[in-house]
Amino acid sequence: MRRPAVVRVLLKSLPWILVVFLAFYIYVVALYFLYSNQQRVSKYADDGDHPVHDHLVLEPMTVELSGALNTWDKVMRFRRRRFEKAQKRSPDIKGPGEDGEAVFLNAEEEAEASRLFSKETFNVVASNKVAMDRRIRDLRPPACKDIVFPEKLPNASIVIVFCNEAPSALLRTAHSVINRSPPHLLHEVVLLDDSSDRPELGEDLEKYIKATWPDNIVKLVRSTQRLGLIRARLAGADAATGEVLVFLDAHCEANENWLEYILARIGEDRTRVICPMIDAISDKTLEYSNSGGLAVGGFTWSLHYTWRGLSEREQKARTSDADPAKSPTMAGGLFAVERKYFYDIGSYDPGMDVWGGENLEISFRTWMCGGSMEFLPCSRVGHIFRGAHPYTFPQKDTHGLNSKRLAEVWMDEYKRLYYLSRKDLIDKDAGDISERVELRKRLNCKSFKWFLENVYPEKFIPDENVEAYGMVRNPASNLCLDTLGKDEKSQFNVGLFFCQNGASSSEVFSLSKHHELRREEMCMDSQGHEGQVVIMYHCHGLKGNQEWKHNRDAKTIIHSSGLCLDRADIKSSGYVIVNPCTGSDSQKWEFENYL
Repeated sequence: MRRPAVVRVLLKSLPWILVVFLAFYIYVVALYFLYSNQQRVSKYADDGDHPVHDHLVLEPMTVELSGALNTWDKVMRFRRRRFEKAQKRSPDIKGPGEDGEAVFLNAEEEAEASRLFSKETFNVVASNKVAMDRRIRDLRPPACKDIVFPEKLPNASIVIVFCNEAPSALLRTAHSVINRSPPHLLHEVVLLDDSSDRPELGEDLEKYIKATWPDNIVKLVRSTQRLGLIRARLAGADAATGEVLVFLDAHCEANENWLEYILARIGEDRTRVICPMIDAISDKTLEYSNSGGLAVGGFTWSLHYTWRGLSEREQKARTSDADPAKSPTMAGGLFAVERKYFYDIGSYDPGMDVWGGENLEISFRTWMCGGSMEFLPCSRVGHIFRGAHPYTFPQKDTHGLNSKRLAEVWMDEYKRLYYLSRKDLIDKDAGDISERVELRKRLNCKSFKWFLENVYPEKFIPDENVEAYGMVRNPASNLCLDTLGKDEKSQFNVGLFFCQNGASSSEVFSLSKHHELRREEMCMDSQGHEGQVVIMYHCHGLKGNQEWKHNRDAKTIIHSSGLCLDRADIKSSGYVIVNPCTGSDSQKWEFENYL
């Protein structure tokens, strides 16, 4: 039977009717959610409030961005309100660690902190008690507060790499950056997760970020495989879109106006690599304090970073405590660089693995290829200095192999001094360096000798401008002066050990033209008392206790007191002493090389 015409028309039109109905339904639902979210986030945009997490509680998401902050004006309004509120944190708020004070635990908490210390490598119990947005001491020199910033400054992406970091330390880093960085200058905070497997850093962290920063100021980027610090920072830089990249470790606290000083210096000259002054956050108590006087970076010939005070030359170049201090090198954990310039000069060496040596490679390359590097006393960031890393490394010498790449590409003939310390690496394969060699040619970089003469003329070179160097041997016993592997950051006794014939850098000493018997930064020192053990002490250049003269004919080494360096009847692994000069065989010494 034939259907009525009306029915036939309806059946034919049914698909279109369903499409129109479905579209209308989606439109109504979208309007509902848009209005709902608009109401929720408009409240925050109006009063500047947002979920507060005074302690580490990774709570479920409470505010969702969605379509609520649907214009840039609203986003910036929201951020300004948040920033202004952070500046007005009441001094009446009291709690553990406020104003950067030390946190003290009860006996039960102390026991738990000790139990966890080997895993976290700092006091995580104390950290969990400290507010995310605690007040800290403003340690800037007074003259810093008189500096007026240009109206127009570049914006910045803050890149923070973490791997199994304690959540309280990681999140306090992010909170401090956001709370103390003007919104128009803070483009984003990039948290690069280098394949953490810690449960709290999974979904709970994502919820916390969305709840606390609904304006997407924090960008969480995850790597599914372990990259190591160097490649993870490259990934973080690639994910960042700000005009300046600021790299921070995941256990820091940014201080007042920290970002403006950095951006002002880079805004004046894009070839500057800038380091904030690093204040100390105690790994035991979370106390925030000045880490000492103004210090800049140096290096050892084994290519480890060192802190050093300003030389007389560098001090004369500064007219105020607020002036930047040029530095030959940087520690590498905290620094800023214009994003395009970072890539123009070769970013990180992608052939370096995990960690180690990358900071000196960037330092040498920056100076040699036309840039500069400086520390800013006015820009201060606290850092938890830990004795170990809370994550694992591959079972290979990444620092040594990375440093070999650096030496081969950038140090020219001075790489001999690296291999003097690391003879074991001479024949080791550190990967293909041809691209880095080509980069140096393309950038028309200067020589390493130029770097030493113009950037770091204070650097002691063991085999240049000295009277003698190498092993200092007592022929009768075949014992040599030896550091016995002691840490050369503080004073220690000068030892004796069987001569290794060049196999050990612990036996390399130099007799300088200033009559110092020394290593890189440490000089042999004696008060001139008979039978007294000789120590290694920081070189001061004032002669006195550190003055030694070598009579090559008599083979004696005579202290300024008139006493002679003496092996006496001391055996290998013992300590050398000074005694009245007798001409005995125990007081005769030969240097490996004379100039």
